[in-house]
Amino acid sequence: MGPGALITAAFIGPGTVTACTLAGVEFGYALLWALLFATLATIVLQEMAARLGVVTQKGLGETLSELLDRSIWKWPLVLLVGLALYLGNAAYEAGNLSGAALGISAVAGESDAVFAASIVTLALLASGLLLAGTYKQVEKVLLVLVATMTASFIATFAIVRPDLGAMMTGLFVPSIPDGALLTLIALIGTTVVPYNLFLHSTAVRNRWSGPDDLGAVRTDTVIAIGIGGLIAILIASTAAASLFAAGISAESAADLAQQFEPLFGSGSKYVLGIGLFAAGLTSAITAPLATGYAMTEILQVEGGQKSRVFRAICVSVIVIGAGLSLTGIRPIEIIVTAQFANGLLLPIVAAFLLYVVNQEAVLGHHANGKMANVLGGFVLLVATGLGARLILAALS
Repeated sequence: MGPGALITAAFIGPGTVTACTLAGVEFGYALLWALLFATLATIVLQEMAARLGVVTQKGLGETLSELLDRSIWKWPLVLLVGLALYLGNAAYEAGNLSGAALGISAVAGESDAVFAASIVTLALLASGLLLAGTYKQVEKVLLVLVATMTASFIATFAIVRPDLGAMMTGLFVPSIPDGALLTLIALIGTTVVPYNLFLHSTAVRNRWSGPDDLGAVRTDTVIAIGIGGLIAILIASTAAASLFAAGISAESAADLAQQFEPLFGSGSKYVLGIGLFAAGLTSAITAPLATGYAMTEILQVEGGQKSRVFRAICVSVIVIGAGLSLTGIRPIEIIVTAQFANGLLLPIVAAFLLYVVNQEAVLGHHANGKMANVLGGFVLLVATGLGARLILAALS
């Protein structure tokens, strides 16, 4: 298990569970192709980020800052990327905290007081773990809890027996039903997470030491992210077979928990509650952590993650996310909106990544070849097109 597992754990959070469940509830199997595309796109982009990190032993943020050092466009571009990344991750953090609080509400009972208390407690816990530097000590426990929920989805999938013919059609015949565009972008935004590109390029430096390890880096990336994508597809398919087929909507944690009833009966809410809490807390820590890495690298802050600036950035992302979570908007709406924000942020970060990995002065003969550029360009084109279509639809 290398850094690829960390990336998978970061995107298999409450946003993934919620967005995939809603996709299955509202549109059946029709949007499975988007999850397949998002998984392949994630592998393509994360391989580039990991290759950059292991070859140069520098993070994406640090490399961008160095490349733009003498350009008149440096600070406008740094401001654009930094602001987009910071605000995007703050929105994503709101989704993480809301998802974890939704899990607590599933067990403790759904009320505004329980939800608000959960948000505040989670924000304090995440901040404390980051400031104390003890996150790695609890990470394994959280990953076990997330793995438990994942195993539950797999088992439920086997019991409800989704229509395999409809699944294959949904996976390989793209379609966008009426009203599905926001959900479609949310599915891509919950899988191809922009901040993971910064996190991955930094994480591989702590595991591998140079170009000789590229084979291990790629294997780790493909296997870990491939498993994550499969989990997302199973979640959406299970919802399509158990909730969409029965005409059940998903407005609350109790509705989401109905997916597990064929397997766990009345204990379904506890399985969902524990899983959402673990997934939310894990992601609530990785999002500000990645933001801190990216911003300190881009701004060339001395001291890195030991600096006060790094810690201030991390905590501020948590505070803003908690504030957004306490606005009174329904948790499910916050989670989906956060994934949507990430879907719009993706083209900006992906464009910068493609620019960097095409620099032979940085990567030498490990720079992108034609095939990598074709795949990366296609991902960027699709992501940009979907974002533009949604913006035009909103303005019309």
